[in-house]
Amino acid sequence: MESVEGGESVARYSFLGSRPRVIVESRGNEVKRRYLRDGRTETTESADPLSALRDVLQDVVPANIEGLPPFHGGFVGYLAYDAVRRFERLPESVEDSLGLPDAMFLLADSVLVFDRARNVIQVVVNASVPDASLADQAYDAAEAQIEATVSEIRAPLPYRLGLPGGEPVSNTSRERYLEMVRQAKDYVAAGDIIQVVPSQRFETPLTVHPFDFYRALRVVNPSPYMYYLDFDGLVIAGASPEMMTRTEGGTIETRPIAGTRPRGRTPEEDVALAAELLADEKERAEHVMLVDLARNDIGRVASYGRVQVEDFMSIERYSHVMHIVSRVRGELRPDTDAFDALRATFPAGTLSGAPKIRAMEIIDELETERRGVYGGAVGYFSYSGASDTAIAIRTLVAKDGVGYFQAGGGVVAESDPASEYDESCRKADCGARRPPHGPPRPRLAPHAEPLPTPHPRGAARRERTQDDFRHRR
Repeated sequence: MESVEGGESVARYSFLGSRPRVIVESRGNEVKRRYLRDGRTETTESADPLSALRDVLQDVVPANIEGLPPFHGGFVGYLAYDAVRRFERLPESVEDSLGLPDAMFLLADSVLVFDRARNVIQVVVNASVPDASLADQAYDAAEAQIEATVSEIRAPLPYRLGLPGGEPVSNTSRERYLEMVRQAKDYVAAGDIIQVVPSQRFETPLTVHPFDFYRALRVVNPSPYMYYLDFDGLVIAGASPEMMTRTEGGTIETRPIAGTRPRGRTPEEDVALAAELLADEKERAEHVMLVDLARNDIGRVASYGRVQVEDFMSIERYSHVMHIVSRVRGELRPDTDAFDALRATFPAGTLSGAPKIRAMEIIDELETERRGVYGGAVGYFSYSGASDTAIAIRTLVAKDGVGYFQAGGGVVAESDPASEYDESCRKADCGARRPPHGPPRPRLAPHAEPLPTPHPRGAARRERTQDDFRHRR
């Protein structure tokens, strides 16, 4: 999980991890836990995948060490858009053609943390101490793991050449997409909804390694939320600009984004485009709607009167585009946590519409297949209790040698069907001369920014002491 572009408030840390201890997979009402170190598998019935994650983390009492980053071990993974069926009453009639789990999370005990603000790398290893008599043994093993990790990240990454793939194929024809938009506008006119977000999915054979795609993606589309998750046969790689929710220190935060313009070729043009964006009544109305939706969602888990909007309708600039962004923050009630926060806000209004439940019902009517990862959330739940998740957009799902990517757009009363179709194609990059899965054009990947060179051996920060480990159950 990387932050390649953005300010310190949203893009300070990057995290790398491997060799997870537990994998949690949720499908329907079934949750499977695989304990990789002893080979055990447990399968239980649970309608809520987030509760299953909480159950595992409740057994962990982390050492309280000042100065550790918000994520220094815990769960990393994705919550698919369709997991909302576990939280809300929605029909199960849409075809599940990809057959992806509703959620998959890895429990990572060893994490490499790159702090962009301080320009340092920390190697953090969590030692499991089931009994105080094993504290010394656990400490020695953790110290050895730190040394092994430092050696491992010095090794060069092999570079794999790939060949361009074929043209992407959509699961929705142009004519069908135009009809979807017209039907959505009818629902708006009837007063059922204010906005809904239909989408289409593209697929193409993958003839490059998914990690080469990711390496190039971080060059051509640097973003605050970049992720590459390898679930042994299923890879999720993306570059999302948008936060889903973040919790830390008893607060919950989300940052609605609506309204986009390209960056100007000159500083003067850049300022003019920003002014044009802020003056666009349609963009402003959509943004205000999403801010109101975020306030309502956060209010479900926040203390009464403790929800506020900050930096309302500010311009946030990225390498290629600029957006209208606001920040909505709340103070979590004492009886809620990071899992409740994600559940209350899921899925994002920018990927569903408003009112949210009715908009999702209409999406099920309009789209012929379940969305899977698209429109869901990718991120972490830390041992510390903190969480940070991104909306799963601009994301590749690689499975069985095929790459899938999906895009759509918000439909309101003034929407033009042809323009909405073109926008969805632009977002998926399907109009480009190269295939959309092809950002890993071989000549681009070598220019991907490498990780900073680690400190010499012995300088890797050992953030925990033997006494700290002994305090952990």
